[in-house]
Amino acid sequence: MDDNLFDQLVSSVEHAGAIRREEKVASREFEYCAVDVKAIREATGRTQESFAQMIGASVSAVRSWEQGKRHPVGPARVLLAMFNADPKAADELLHRAAG
Repeated sequence: MDDNLFDQLVSSVEHAGAIRREEKVASREFEYCAVDVKAIREATGRTQESFAQMIGASVSAVRSWEQGKRHPVGPARVLLAMFNADPKAADELLHRAAG
């Protein structure tokens, strides 16, 4: 490994440690709003299995989201936001795209 790159890595780890010890403030923070996947799914009137199939996710992912063990990210989060805003319209758009 390049010495300069290694020094940058060490500096980054030290900075992270200082943030964790509250000696420094993070330069940026990310906030994620919780998504109530179960309520969104129930608004569609679908089972976990059919909902997972419809949005292209695994059933285990949907279960984990509903139980709060994992959180949807990326395209799944966007699809869930669409279903949360308007379940009928999102369902129609997905069926139109698939057919």
